[in-house]
Amino acid sequence: MTTLTTATRRGTTPNALTSILVSRVFLYSLMIVVAVMWGAPMLWMIVTSLKPPPEIFHYPVTWLPQQPTADYYLGVFQRFPMLQWFKNSLIVATITTCLTLVVDTLAAYPLSRLRFRGRSVVMIMILSTFLLPREILLVPLFLGLSRLGISDSYFSLSVPAAANAFGVFLLTQFFGTLPAELEDAATIDGCTRLGFVWRVLVPLSRPALASVAIFTFVGSWNEFFWPLIVSNSDRTRTVPVGLSSLVASAGMSTSFGITMAAAAVATLPAVIFFLTLQRYFVKGIATTGLKG
Repeated sequence: MTTLTTATRRGTTPNALTSILVSRVFLYSLMIVVAVMWGAPMLWMIVTSLKPPPEIFHYPVTWLPQQPTADYYLGVFQRFPMLQWFKNSLIVATITTCLTLVVDTLAAYPLSRLRFRGRSVVMIMILSTFLLPREILLVPLFLGLSRLGISDSYFSLSVPAAANAFGVFLLTQFFGTLPAELEDAATIDGCTRLGFVWRVLVPLSRPALASVAIFTFVGSWNEFFWPLIVSNSDRTRTVPVGLSSLVASAGMSTSFGITMAAAAVATLPAVIFFLTLQRYFVKGIATTGLKG
């Protein structure tokens, strides 16, 4: 009653307030349903990785393990070169993310801040790569790297994915929201274009850069098809490819528990990376494309 009275004093009618409350309840309910749909498989993966074999195949299914065990997690690191796979994935994802940020930033700056003939054509050509299936590039790319003798290396795993149209588009939209007076003031102070990008544009674009970094890091960490083709040994094999070989080599009685434990461990770096940059990511998605 007090809320309705306060809302009425502020010019909001009780009917309008009821409509707002109903819409919010519906929105939060929808968010809870989506969160459960996305979180339930993750929870089931972790729970299964803690169950002994009899409980994994027990029917009816139980969510909580009766006799929790960490044997699967110990077995993952004892029976398989998990640490080497982690190292490879971390190196490849880090190199790919850093190169993508540099290349996409240098590409987005002239497309958003400079006016030159053919600018729209270049932008359309970059965006048109969204329509090009990546799979048609794998064979010629692999053949070219093989002829150079660098197919089974960190270079071949990271550099081909070091630039993407999505990052260029996102940064172009964000750079366009920054006032032109900033660059004019920097130029008057004797700052070069590259100096303006490094000293002014990059610090102000941390939310957008964090968004590109998260998408790139997670995508590189979860990449399976290209590392499967280009890596030939555990020396360069990444976590997703290693998990596939783990499933093939694990025994039938332990394959489910081993697989779930390995998958749970494999998701940690991507989750930690996202949580670290979460506030920048949300701000970058919220502000990208807004003018003014």
